Amino acid sequence: MEDILINWSPQETRVAVVENGAVQELHVERTLERGLVGNVYLGKVVRVLPGMQSAFIDIGLERAAFLHVADLHSASQFGHGRHQNAHGAEVPPTPIERLVFEGQPLTVQVIKDPIGTKGARLSSQISIAGRMLVYLPQDEHIGISQKIGSPETREALRARMVALVGSKEAGGGGGFILRTNAEDASDAELAADIAYLRKTWQQIREKALTTPPASLLHQDLSLVERVLRDLTNDRTGHIRIDSRMQYDVLRAFGETFMPAATAKLEHYRGERPIFDLCNVDAEIARALARKVELKSGGSLVFDQTEAMTTIDVNTGGFVGAKNFDDTIFKTNLEAAGAIARQLRLRNLGGIIIVDFIDMTREEHKAAVLAEFKKQLARDRTKVTVGGFTQLGLVEMTRKRTRESLARMLCEPCPTCEGRGQVKTARSVCYDILREILREARQFSPKEFRVVAAANVVEMMLDEESAHLAGLSDFIGKPISLTAEPTNQTEHYDIVLL
Repeated sequence: MEDILINWSPQETRVAVVENGAVQELHVERTLERGLVGNVYLGKVVRVLPGMQSAFIDIGLERAAFLHVADLHSASQFGHGRHQNAHGAEVPPTPIERLVFEGQPLTVQVIKDPIGTKGARLSSQISIAGRMLVYLPQDEHIGISQKIGSPETREALRARMVALVGSKEAGGGGGFILRTNAEDASDAELAADIAYLRKTWQQIREKALTTPPASLLHQDLSLVERVLRDLTNDRTGHIRIDSRMQYDVLRAFGETFMPAATAKLEHYRGERPIFDLCNVDAEIARALARKVELKSGGSLVFDQTEAMTTIDVNTGGFVGAKNFDDTIFKTNLEAAGAIARQLRLRNLGGIIIVDFIDMTREEHKAAVLAEFKKQLARDRTKVTVGGFTQLGLVEMTRKRTRESLARMLCEPCPTCEGRGQVKTARSVCYDILREILREARQFSPKEFRVVAAANVVEMMLDEESAHLAGLSDFIGKPISLTAEPTNQTEHYDIVLL
Protein backbone atom coordinates (compact mmCIF):
# COMPACT_ATOMS: atom_id res chain seq x y z
CA MET A 1 0.00 0.00 0.00
CA GLU A 2 1.06 3.57 -0.67
CA ASP A 3 0.64 6.62 1.53
CA ILE A 4 0.68 10.15 0.16
CA LEU A 5 2.07 12.98 2.32
CA ILE A 6 1.31 16.59 1.36
CA ASN A 7 3.40 19.42 2.81
CA TRP A 8 1.71 22.75 1.94
CA SER A 9 2.91 26.32 2.40
CA PRO A 10 1.84 29.54 0.64
CA GLN A 11 4.99 29.52 -1.48
CA GLU A 12 5.43 25.83 -2.24
CA THR A 13 3.57 22.51 -2.25
CA ARG A 14 5.49 19.24 -1.87
CA VAL A 15 3.97 15.78 -2.28
CA ALA A 16 5.72 12.52 -1.36
CA VAL A 17 4.47 9.05 -2.32
CA VAL A 18 5.67 6.61 0.34
CA GLU A 19 5.59 2.80 0.12
CA ASN A 20 6.80 0.55 2.95
CA GLY A 21 8.40 3.54 4.64
CA ALA A 22 10.50 4.49 1.57
CA VAL A 23 9.85 7.54 -0.58
CA GLN A 24 9.04 6.48 -4.15
CA GLU A 25 8.02 9.77 -5.80
CA LEU A 26 8.34 13.45 -5.06
CA HIS A 27 6.33 16.26 -6.70
CA VAL A 28 7.04 19.97 -6.18
CA GLU A 29 5.03 23.01 -7.28
CA ARG A 30 5.99 26.61 -6.49
CA THR A 31 3.33 29.31 -6.45
CA LEU A 32 5.38 31.89 -8.36
CA GLU A 33 6.39 29.38 -11.05
CA ARG A 34 2.94 28.06 -11.96
CA GLY A 35 2.45 28.52 -15.69
CA LEU A 36 -0.68 29.62 -17.52
CA VAL A 37 -0.79 26.77 -20.05
CA GLY A 38 -4.17 25.03 -19.87
CA ASN A 39 -5.97 28.01 -18.31
CA VAL A 40 -9.25 28.99 -19.98
CA TYR A 41 -10.26 32.67 -20.16
CA LEU A 42 -13.16 34.70 -21.44
CA GLY A 43 -11.14 37.02 -23.65
CA LYS A 44 -12.01 40.15 -25.58
CA VAL A 45 -10.70 40.84 -29.09
CA VAL A 46 -8.83 44.16 -28.92
CA ARG A 47 -7.23 44.20 -32.36
CA VAL A 48 -7.43 42.18 -35.59
CA LEU A 49 -4.33 42.10 -37.81
CA PRO A 50 -5.30 40.92 -41.33
CA GLY A 51 -1.69 41.17 -42.54
CA MET A 52 -0.56 38.64 -39.91
CA GLN A 53 -3.85 36.69 -39.94
CA SER A 54 -3.85 37.08 -36.16
CA ALA A 55 -5.66 38.90 -33.38
CA PHE A 56 -4.66 40.32 -30.01
CA ILE A 57 -6.91 39.19 -27.16
CA ASP A 58 -7.22 40.81 -23.73
CA ILE A 59 -7.38 38.06 -21.09
CA GLY A 60 -6.52 40.24 -18.10
CA LEU A 61 -2.72 39.86 -18.23
CA GLU A 62 -0.10 42.61 -18.41
CA ARG A 63 0.24 42.10 -22.19
CA ALA A 64 -2.43 41.18 -24.72
CA ALA A 65 -2.30 37.56 -25.82
CA PHE A 66 -1.86 36.36 -29.40
CA LEU A 67 -4.33 34.24 -31.41
CA HIS A 68 -3.45 32.98 -34.90
CA VAL A 69 -6.15 32.02 -37.38
CA ALA A 70 -4.88 28.41 -37.40
CA ASP A 71 -5.79 28.15 -33.69
CA LEU A 72 -9.37 29.34 -34.17
CA HIS A 73 -11.93 26.58 -33.70
CA SER A 74 -14.37 28.38 -36.00
CA ALA A 75 -11.70 28.39 -38.73
CA SER A 76 -12.21 24.68 -39.34
CA GLN A 77 -15.97 25.19 -39.48
CA PHE A 78 -15.61 28.02 -41.98
CA GLY A 79 -13.05 26.22 -44.10
CA HIS A 80 -9.70 27.48 -42.87
CA GLY A 81 -6.84 25.92 -44.73
CA ARG A 82 -6.70 25.31 -48.48
CA HIS A 83 -9.06 22.64 -49.78
CA GLN A 84 -10.99 21.83 -52.92
CA ASN A 85 -14.66 22.43 -53.68
CA ALA A 86 -17.03 20.02 -55.44
CA HIS A 87 -15.61 21.00 -58.84
CA GLY A 88 -12.02 20.37 -57.78
CA ALA A 89 -11.06 24.05 -57.65
CA GLU A 90 -8.86 25.22 -54.79
CA VAL A 91 -10.70 27.35 -52.24
CA PRO A 92 -8.62 29.99 -50.39
CA PRO A 93 -8.64 29.92 -46.57
CA THR A 94 -11.16 32.05 -44.71
CA PRO A 95 -9.40 35.25 -43.53
CA ILE A 96 -9.39 36.02 -39.82
CA GLU A 97 -11.19 39.35 -40.30
CA ARG A 98 -14.29 37.39 -41.38
CA LEU A 99 -14.14 35.16 -38.30
CA VAL A 100 -13.56 37.61 -35.41
CA PHE A 101 -14.12 41.33 -34.83
CA GLU A 102 -12.88 43.90 -32.33
CA GLY A 103 -14.83 43.87 -29.06
CA GLN A 104 -15.98 40.26 -29.54
CA PRO A 105 -15.95 38.06 -26.41
CA LEU A 106 -14.15 34.78 -27.06
CA THR A 107 -13.48 31.72 -24.91
CA VAL A 108 -9.79 30.89 -25.32
CA GLN A 109 -7.15 28.64 -23.78
CA VAL A 110 -3.46 29.38 -23.21
CA ILE A 111 -1.24 27.00 -25.20
CA LYS A 112 2.07 28.80 -24.61
CA ASP A 113 3.19 30.94 -21.66
CA PRO A 114 4.27 34.56 -22.22
CA ILE A 115 8.03 34.80 -22.77
CA GLY A 116 10.00 38.04 -22.45
CA THR A 117 8.14 40.75 -24.35
CA LYS A 118 5.84 38.29 -26.13
CA GLY A 119 2.31 37.72 -24.85
CA ALA A 120 0.75 34.32 -24.29
CA ARG A 121 -0.25 32.20 -27.31
CA LEU A 122 -3.95 31.25 -27.38
CA SER A 123 -6.29 28.77 -29.01
CA SER A 124 -10.08 28.77 -29.14
CA GLN A 125 -10.02 24.97 -29.54
CA ILE A 126 -10.52 24.04 -25.90
CA SER A 127 -9.14 20.80 -24.44
CA ILE A 128 -9.39 19.71 -20.81
CA ALA A 129 -7.02 17.08 -19.45
CA GLY A 130 -8.21 14.38 -17.10
CA ARG A 131 -6.47 11.44 -15.50
CA MET A 132 -6.78 9.11 -18.49
CA LEU A 133 -8.58 11.23 -21.10
CA VAL A 134 -8.40 14.61 -22.79
CA TYR A 135 -11.84 16.13 -23.43
CA LEU A 136 -12.53 18.06 -26.65
CA PRO A 137 -15.95 19.63 -25.97
CA GLN A 138 -16.21 21.25 -29.42
CA ASP A 139 -15.49 18.03 -31.37
CA GLU A 140 -17.03 14.57 -31.71
CA HIS A 141 -13.79 12.71 -32.42
CA ILE A 142 -12.52 9.69 -30.43
CA GLY A 143 -8.73 9.61 -30.65
CA ILE A 144 -6.21 7.10 -29.30
CA SER A 145 -2.63 7.92 -28.26
CA GLN A 146 -0.12 6.63 -30.83
CA LYS A 147 1.84 4.99 -28.02
CA ILE A 148 -0.99 2.63 -27.10
CA GLY A 149 -0.28 -0.94 -28.22
CA SER A 150 -1.47 -2.91 -31.20
CA PRO A 151 -4.20 -1.93 -33.73
CA GLU A 152 -6.51 -4.52 -32.14
CA THR A 153 -6.06 -2.92 -28.69
CA ARG A 154 -6.69 0.53 -30.14
CA GLU A 155 -9.89 -0.53 -31.89
CA ALA A 156 -11.17 -2.28 -28.77
CA LEU A 157 -10.55 0.87 -26.72
CA ARG A 158 -12.27 3.00 -29.36
CA ALA A 159 -15.35 0.74 -29.29
CA ARG A 160 -15.51 0.90 -25.49
CA MET A 161 -15.20 4.70 -25.56
CA VAL A 162 -17.96 5.08 -28.17
CA ALA A 163 -20.29 3.07 -25.92
CA LEU A 164 -19.30 5.06 -22.80
CA VAL A 165 -19.50 8.51 -24.40
CA GLY A 166 -23.01 8.14 -25.80
CA SER A 167 -24.74 10.47 -28.24
CA LYS A 168 -25.68 14.12 -27.94
CA GLU A 169 -29.33 13.16 -27.81
CA ALA A 170 -28.62 10.92 -24.82
CA GLY A 171 -26.86 13.74 -22.96
CA GLY A 172 -23.39 12.77 -24.19
CA GLY A 173 -21.35 14.32 -26.96
CA GLY A 174 -17.92 15.84 -27.15
CA GLY A 175 -14.71 14.26 -28.32
CA PHE A 176 -12.07 12.42 -26.30
CA ILE A 177 -8.44 11.42 -26.69
CA LEU A 178 -7.26 8.42 -24.69
CA ARG A 179 -3.90 9.02 -23.00
CA THR A 180 -1.30 6.27 -22.65
CA ASN A 181 -2.29 5.42 -19.07
CA ALA A 182 -5.83 4.62 -20.26
CA GLU A 183 -4.65 1.43 -21.96
CA ASP A 184 -5.38 -0.78 -18.92
CA ALA A 185 -8.23 1.31 -17.46
CA SER A 186 -11.54 -0.28 -16.56
CA ASP A 187 -14.90 0.97 -17.86
CA ALA A 188 -15.65 2.38 -14.40
CA GLU A 189 -12.41 4.41 -14.38
CA LEU A 190 -13.05 5.76 -17.88
CA ALA A 191 -16.66 6.61 -17.02
CA ALA A 192 -15.52 8.49 -13.89
CA ASP A 193 -13.04 10.51 -15.97
CA ILE A 194 -15.70 11.30 -18.58
CA ALA A 195 -18.09 12.52 -15.87
CA TYR A 196 -15.40 14.69 -14.25
CA LEU A 197 -14.40 16.30 -17.56
CA ARG A 198 -17.98 17.02 -18.63
CA LYS A 199 -18.79 18.53 -15.25
CA THR A 200 -15.69 20.75 -15.53
CA TRP A 201 -16.75 21.95 -19.00
CA GLN A 202 -20.27 22.66 -17.78
CA GLN A 203 -18.87 24.85 -15.00
CA ILE A 204 -16.73 26.74 -17.56
CA ARG A 205 -19.77 27.41 -19.75
CA GLU A 206 -21.88 28.60 -16.84
CA LYS A 207 -19.12 30.91 -15.62
CA ALA A 208 -18.68 32.39 -19.11
CA LEU A 209 -22.31 33.57 -19.02
CA THR A 210 -21.95 35.48 -15.75
CA THR A 211 -18.43 36.96 -15.77
CA PRO A 212 -17.11 40.01 -17.65
CA PRO A 213 -14.52 39.70 -20.45
CA ALA A 214 -10.84 39.27 -19.50
CA SER A 215 -11.80 36.86 -16.71
CA LEU A 216 -10.31 33.50 -15.77
CA LEU A 217 -12.88 30.74 -16.32
CA HIS A 218 -10.81 27.67 -15.49
CA GLN A 219 -7.35 27.10 -14.08
CA ASP A 220 -5.52 23.85 -14.51
CA LEU A 221 -5.56 21.89 -11.26
CA SER A 222 -3.05 22.71 -8.55
CA LEU A 223 -0.67 20.00 -7.37
CA VAL A 224 -2.85 19.38 -4.30
CA GLU A 225 -5.87 18.67 -6.52
CA ARG A 226 -3.83 16.61 -9.01
CA VAL A 227 -3.01 14.28 -6.12
CA LEU A 228 -6.61 13.04 -6.25
CA ARG A 229 -6.80 13.04 -10.05
CA ASP A 230 -3.43 11.55 -10.98
CA LEU A 231 -1.79 9.88 -7.97
CA THR A 232 -4.63 8.22 -6.05
CA ASN A 233 -5.48 4.63 -6.97
CA ASP A 234 -6.59 1.35 -5.40
CA ARG A 235 -3.16 0.91 -3.75
CA THR A 236 -3.40 4.27 -1.94
CA GLY A 237 -3.99 3.82 1.78
CA HIS A 238 -4.02 7.33 3.25
CA ILE A 239 -3.62 10.88 1.95
CA ARG A 240 -2.30 13.08 4.76
CA ILE A 241 -2.11 16.87 4.40
CA ASP A 242 -0.72 19.27 7.01
CA SER A 243 -2.86 22.32 6.11
CA ARG A 244 -6.41 22.55 7.43
CA MET A 245 -7.37 25.08 4.75
CA GLN A 246 -6.05 22.93 1.90
CA TYR A 247 -7.63 19.85 3.48
CA ASP A 248 -11.05 21.54 3.27
CA VAL A 249 -10.36 22.61 -0.33
CA LEU A 250 -9.28 19.11 -1.30
CA ARG A 251 -12.25 17.48 0.42
CA ALA A 252 -14.69 19.79 -1.39
CA PHE A 253 -12.98 19.06 -4.71
CA GLY A 254 -13.01 15.31 -4.03
CA GLU A 255 -16.67 15.22 -3.02
CA THR A 256 -17.60 16.96 -6.27
CA PHE A 257 -15.39 15.10 -8.72
CA MET A 258 -13.85 12.00 -7.06
CA PRO A 259 -15.95 10.81 -4.12
CA ALA A 260 -14.16 7.44 -3.87
CA ALA A 261 -10.82 9.11 -3.07
CA THR A 262 -12.25 11.49 -0.45
CA ALA A 263 -12.51 8.76 2.21
CA LYS A 264 -8.71 8.41 2.18
CA LEU A 265 -8.11 12.06 3.13
CA GLU A 266 -6.71 12.87 6.58
CA HIS A 267 -5.72 16.17 8.18
CA TYR A 268 -2.31 15.72 9.82
CA ARG A 269 -2.20 17.44 13.23
CA GLY A 270 1.12 16.16 14.56
CA GLU A 271 3.75 18.43 16.10
CA ARG A 272 6.57 17.09 13.93
CA PRO A 273 6.69 18.34 10.30
CA ILE A 274 4.84 15.85 8.14
CA PHE A 275 7.89 15.12 5.97
CA ASP A 276 9.88 14.13 9.07
CA LEU A 277 7.65 11.05 9.45
CA CYS A 278 9.52 9.27 6.66
CA ASN A 279 12.72 11.36 6.49
CA VAL A 280 11.58 12.82 3.16
CA ASP A 281 13.99 15.77 3.29
CA ALA A 282 16.92 13.40 3.74
CA GLU A 283 15.67 11.40 0.73
CA ILE A 284 15.52 14.61 -1.32
CA ALA A 285 19.14 15.36 -0.43
CA ARG A 286 20.15 11.83 -1.50
CA ALA A 287 18.15 12.16 -4.73
CA LEU A 288 20.13 15.29 -5.64
CA ALA A 289 23.48 13.57 -5.05
CA ARG A 290 25.45 12.04 -7.91
CA LYS A 291 26.30 8.91 -5.90
CA VAL A 292 23.79 6.69 -4.08
CA GLU A 293 25.06 4.15 -1.58
CA LEU A 294 23.43 0.69 -1.52
CA LYS A 295 22.82 -1.23 1.71
CA SER A 296 25.19 -3.99 0.64
CA GLY A 297 28.10 -1.56 0.27
CA GLY A 298 27.78 -1.11 -3.50
CA SER A 299 26.82 2.19 -5.11
CA LEU A 300 25.06 3.83 -8.06
CA VAL A 301 26.49 6.82 -9.94
CA PHE A 302 24.04 9.02 -11.89
CA ASP A 303 25.11 11.40 -14.67
CA GLN A 304 22.35 13.45 -16.31
CA THR A 305 23.15 15.12 -19.65
CA GLU A 306 21.08 16.80 -22.36
CA ALA A 307 20.98 13.66 -24.51
CA MET A 308 20.58 10.91 -21.92
CA THR A 309 21.10 9.74 -18.35
CA THR A 310 23.74 7.14 -17.52
CA ILE A 311 23.72 4.99 -14.37
CA ASP A 312 26.82 3.05 -13.32
CA VAL A 313 26.65 0.20 -10.78
CA ASN A 314 29.73 -0.43 -8.59
CA THR A 315 30.40 -3.24 -6.10
CA GLY A 316 32.09 -0.92 -3.59
CA GLY A 317 32.83 -2.75 -0.36
CA PHE A 318 30.33 -5.61 -0.78
CA VAL A 319 32.04 -8.95 -0.05
CA GLY A 320 29.10 -10.83 1.46
CA ALA A 321 28.78 -13.67 -1.07
CA LYS A 322 30.83 -16.86 -1.27
CA ASN A 323 32.43 -16.12 -4.63
CA PHE A 324 32.97 -13.18 -6.97
CA ASP A 325 30.14 -14.13 -9.38
CA ASP A 326 27.61 -14.26 -6.54
CA THR A 327 28.88 -10.93 -5.19
CA ILE A 328 28.28 -9.27 -8.56
CA PHE A 329 24.88 -10.96 -8.99
CA LYS A 330 23.59 -9.87 -5.58
CA THR A 331 24.86 -6.32 -6.06
CA ASN A 332 23.11 -6.08 -9.45
CA LEU A 333 19.87 -7.49 -8.00
CA GLU A 334 19.84 -4.87 -5.27
CA ALA A 335 20.78 -2.18 -7.79
CA ALA A 336 17.84 -3.10 -10.05
CA GLY A 337 15.32 -2.20 -7.34
CA ALA A 338 17.24 0.89 -6.25
CA ILE A 339 17.52 2.22 -9.82
CA ALA A 340 13.78 1.79 -10.46
CA ARG A 341 13.04 3.75 -7.27
CA GLN A 342 15.58 6.47 -8.04
CA LEU A 343 14.14 6.97 -11.55
CA ARG A 344 10.73 7.71 -10.02
CA LEU A 345 12.13 9.82 -7.20
CA ARG A 346 14.41 11.89 -9.46
CA ASN A 347 11.81 11.85 -12.30
CA LEU A 348 14.45 11.07 -14.89
CA GLY A 349 13.12 10.79 -18.43
CA GLY A 350 14.28 10.26 -22.00
CA ILE A 351 17.01 7.77 -22.92
CA ILE A 352 18.59 6.00 -19.93
CA ILE A 353 21.63 3.69 -20.09
CA VAL A 354 22.30 1.36 -17.15
CA ASP A 355 25.76 -0.17 -16.79
CA PHE A 356 25.30 -3.13 -14.48
CA ILE A 357 28.47 -4.89 -13.29
CA ASP A 358 29.52 -7.42 -15.95
CA MET A 359 28.06 -10.91 -15.38
CA THR A 360 29.42 -14.03 -17.07
CA ARG A 361 26.45 -16.33 -16.47
CA GLU A 362 23.39 -15.92 -18.70
CA GLU A 363 20.98 -17.00 -15.94
CA HIS A 364 22.27 -14.17 -13.76
CA LYS A 365 21.69 -11.66 -16.57
CA ALA A 366 18.16 -12.96 -17.12
CA ALA A 367 17.35 -12.80 -13.39
CA VAL A 368 18.66 -9.23 -13.04
CA LEU A 369 16.74 -8.08 -16.13
CA ALA A 370 13.53 -9.75 -14.89
CA GLU A 371 13.90 -8.09 -11.47
CA PHE A 372 14.57 -4.73 -13.13
CA LYS A 373 11.42 -4.98 -15.28
CA LYS A 374 9.39 -6.13 -12.28
CA GLN A 375 10.44 -3.07 -10.26
CA LEU A 376 9.84 -0.73 -13.21
CA ALA A 377 6.32 -2.12 -13.68
CA ARG A 378 5.26 -0.14 -10.57
CA ASP A 379 6.12 3.14 -12.32
CA ARG A 380 3.12 5.32 -13.32
CA THR A 381 5.13 6.72 -16.21
CA LYS A 382 5.46 4.72 -19.43
CA VAL A 383 8.75 2.80 -19.49
CA THR A 384 10.29 0.71 -22.29
CA VAL A 385 13.22 -1.61 -21.49
CA GLY A 386 15.48 -3.50 -23.88
CA GLY A 387 17.72 -6.45 -23.05
CA PHE A 388 21.46 -6.47 -22.47
CA THR A 389 23.44 -5.15 -25.43
CA GLN A 390 26.69 -6.68 -26.72
CA LEU A 391 28.56 -4.29 -24.44
CA GLY A 392 26.58 -5.45 -21.39
CA LEU A 393 24.47 -2.29 -21.11
CA VAL A 394 20.71 -2.06 -20.57
CA GLU A 395 18.98 0.57 -22.72
CA MET A 396 15.62 1.96 -21.70
CA THR A 397 13.39 4.99 -22.15
CA ARG A 398 11.11 6.69 -19.65
CA LYS A 399 8.51 9.20 -20.80
CA ARG A 400 9.26 12.82 -19.84
CA THR A 401 6.29 14.18 -17.90
CA ARG A 402 7.86 17.18 -16.18
CA GLU A 403 11.26 18.57 -15.26
CA SER A 404 13.54 16.24 -13.32
CA LEU A 405 13.96 16.88 -9.60
CA ALA A 406 17.51 18.19 -10.06
CA ARG A 407 16.49 20.62 -12.84
CA MET A 408 13.57 21.84 -10.72
CA LEU A 409 15.45 22.40 -7.45
CA CYS A 410 18.96 23.22 -8.67
CA GLU A 411 20.83 25.36 -11.18
CA PRO A 412 24.27 24.98 -12.79
CA CYS A 413 27.20 25.79 -10.51
CA PRO A 414 28.39 29.37 -11.19
CA THR A 415 32.00 28.36 -10.51
CA CYS A 416 32.32 25.50 -13.01
CA GLU A 417 29.28 26.57 -15.13
CA GLY A 418 27.90 23.05 -15.12
CA ARG A 419 31.08 21.26 -16.19
CA GLY A 420 31.51 19.57 -12.83
CA GLN A 421 35.18 20.55 -12.56
CA VAL A 422 37.39 23.67 -12.45
CA LYS A 423 40.96 24.40 -13.50
CA THR A 424 43.68 23.90 -10.93
CA ALA A 425 45.38 26.94 -9.38
CA ARG A 426 48.57 26.10 -11.33
CA SER A 427 46.66 26.06 -14.65
CA VAL A 428 45.20 29.48 -13.85
CA CYS A 429 48.70 30.78 -12.97
CA TYR A 430 49.95 29.78 -16.43
CA ASP A 431 46.86 31.37 -18.05
CA ILE A 432 47.71 34.62 -16.26
CA LEU A 433 51.37 34.53 -17.34
CA ARG A 434 50.37 33.96 -20.98
CA GLU A 435 47.81 36.77 -20.81
CA ILE A 436 50.38 39.23 -19.36
CA LEU A 437 52.80 38.37 -22.18
CA ARG A 438 50.03 38.90 -24.75
CA GLU A 439 49.09 42.30 -23.23
CA ALA A 440 52.75 43.41 -23.03
CA ARG A 441 53.11 42.97 -26.80
CA GLN A 442 50.18 45.34 -27.43
CA PHE A 443 50.45 47.90 -24.62
CA SER A 444 53.18 49.56 -22.59
CA PRO A 445 51.84 50.38 -19.11
CA LYS A 446 54.01 51.28 -16.14
CA GLU A 447 52.94 48.18 -14.25
CA PHE A 448 50.75 45.05 -14.58
CA ARG A 449 48.53 44.30 -11.58
CA VAL A 450 46.95 40.85 -11.26
CA VAL A 451 43.72 40.52 -9.22
CA ALA A 452 43.02 36.83 -8.60
CA ALA A 453 41.77 34.29 -6.08
CA ALA A 454 43.81 33.90 -2.88
CA ASN A 455 44.99 30.36 -3.72
CA VAL A 456 46.20 31.50 -7.16
CA VAL A 457 48.11 34.48 -5.71
CA GLU A 458 49.63 32.24 -3.06
CA MET A 459 50.90 29.80 -5.68
CA MET A 460 52.35 32.60 -7.82
CA LEU A 461 54.26 33.99 -4.82
CA ASP A 462 55.51 30.56 -3.81
CA GLU A 463 55.92 27.72 -6.32
CA GLU A 464 55.59 29.90 -9.44
CA SER A 465 57.62 32.90 -8.14
CA ALA A 466 60.62 32.11 -10.38
CA HIS A 467 58.42 32.06 -13.51
CA LEU A 468 56.74 35.32 -12.44
CA ALA A 469 60.10 37.03 -11.89
CA GLY A 470 61.42 35.72 -15.22
CA LEU A 471 58.41 37.13 -17.09
CA SER A 472 58.77 40.50 -15.34
CA ASP A 473 62.43 40.70 -16.44
CA PHE A 474 61.55 39.62 -19.99
CA ILE A 475 58.87 42.30 -20.54
CA GLY A 476 60.72 44.93 -18.49
CA LYS A 477 57.69 45.82 -16.38
CA PRO A 478 56.87 45.18 -12.70
CA ILE A 479 54.03 42.72 -11.94
CA SER A 480 52.12 43.12 -8.68
CA LEU A 481 49.59 40.69 -7.18
CA THR A 482 46.35 41.37 -5.27
CA ALA A 483 44.27 38.62 -3.66
CA GLU A 484 40.50 38.99 -4.00
CA PRO A 485 38.71 36.70 -1.51
CA THR A 486 35.43 36.76 -3.47
CA ASN A 487 37.08 35.56 -6.70
CA GLN A 488 36.67 31.94 -7.78
CA THR A 489 39.81 30.05 -8.80
CA GLU A 490 39.31 30.57 -12.56
CA HIS A 491 38.35 34.26 -12.31
CA TYR A 492 41.09 36.88 -12.55
CA ASP A 493 41.68 40.39 -13.92
CA ILE A 494 44.83 42.00 -15.27
CA VAL A 495 44.90 45.77 -14.69
CA LEU A 496 47.19 48.03 -16.73
CA LEU A 497 48.56 50.86 -14.57
